[in-house]
Amino acid sequence: QVQLVESGGGLVQPGGSLRLSCTVSTSIFSIKTMGWYRQAPGTQRELVATKPRFGSTIYADSVKGRFTIIRDNAKNTQYLQMNSLKPEDTAVYYCNAVDERTGIDYWGQGTQVTVSA
Repeated sequence: QVQLVESGGGLVQPGGSLRLSCTVSTSIFSIKTMGWYRQAPGTQRELVATKPRFGSTIYADSVKGRFTIIRDNAKNTQYLQMNSLKPEDTAVYYCNAVDERTGIDYWGQGTQVTVSA
């Protein structure tokens, strides 16, 4: 059973920055892909960015150039650095990880990000 613990959400003004973190309870090297999704009220959960164990990170068009995934293997932690935040980035952000061996999806508890003046 893989557990994901998220932190870092909050309230920020437009143009500001936030960094979300997601710590996995197992070795990060046992994770096939690890990324972030978000869900705003009344909408479906959507991909923000995902980083495979091998290969390039994938970003949603809406966040390209503003958001960056950073991985700290020693801490089994992945971060989502969010810059130039916009009101439309307001959502609950969920960390996601896919186990390399089982292919099972795991989700964090979600963290609220609110971008407002």
